[in-house]
Amino acid sequence: MKSFIFILLSLFHSSLWSVESTSSSLNSRRAPVDQLALKSKTLILDTDSFYDPNVDYSSFSGRVTDRDSTAAIVKVSSESKNVRFFRAGDLVQFKVQSQKNSDYCDGYVRSIEENYFVMFTKDLDPCFPEQDYFRRGTALVMRSTKLAQRIREASVYRASLIQKKKDFMQQLNGINNGLWNFEERKVQLAAEYDQRLAELEKEKLKALENLLSRKNDEIKLQRELVYRLDTIDQELDFYRIDKNELMIDRWHLDKDLGYPVYNRPEEIRPKRASGESHIE
Repeated sequence: MKSFIFILLSLFHSSLWSVESTSSSLNSRRAPVDQLALKSKTLILDTDSFYDPNVDYSSFSGRVTDRDSTAAIVKVSSESKNVRFFRAGDLVQFKVQSQKNSDYCDGYVRSIEENYFVMFTKDLDPCFPEQDYFRRGTALVMRSTKLAQRIREASVYRASLIQKKKDFMQQLNGINNGLWNFEERKVQLAAEYDQRLAELEKEKLKALENLLSRKNDEIKLQRELVYRLDTIDQELDFYRIDKNELMIDRWHLDKDLGYPVYNRPEEIRPKRASGESHIE
């Protein structure tokens, strides 16, 4: 049993030593409050940001709800919901509300709960009399420039979230309009395709009419060409030149008329040199 108690005490002292080392390192790097004053001009203000640069967010009040036997670990409740922005290791300066003329004590945040935070205090002498008991329910006046800085950063991030929300809302509005007007868009799309089909049907009928008209024109042209060809054939027959011999044609003509002619036409006898016209 004694060994178990010894292990618990050693663990507690090691945790206290780690917190003290952390607080000392932070205290060495801590600057005065005036030097860490926030610049409101770096904040993107908006109607929905809820951030007022004229308000001192570094100051707030709280009340001790629990503590350990040494008053080194203190649990504080606060009506300010901004304490949720604390992170482990953040510096918190505080003093007892009844001790208005006392100095501020330093505390370092260990953990955060809803409307609560737990801090480690190394020394209560600057803000609380050593002979008095640091009781539960003590009202505290606190300030933390780190908290004010985190609130400002949270406001800037909230402004970016608001802008992102507006973008998503615009996209959602477009999607909702599309879904709500689905039947209207369906009818409109069907009407557009019906119009295109009607135009195609009109073009089809016009093309068929043009084709039929072209067919009738080709039929008329065919008849005209046939008539011209027949006329040309007749003219070709009429203007054909024969090359038959005159005597042979005469013999055929006499024979057709029934005149006494030889059975076949005789060849033309050549004239004599004496000049006779007949040769018996």
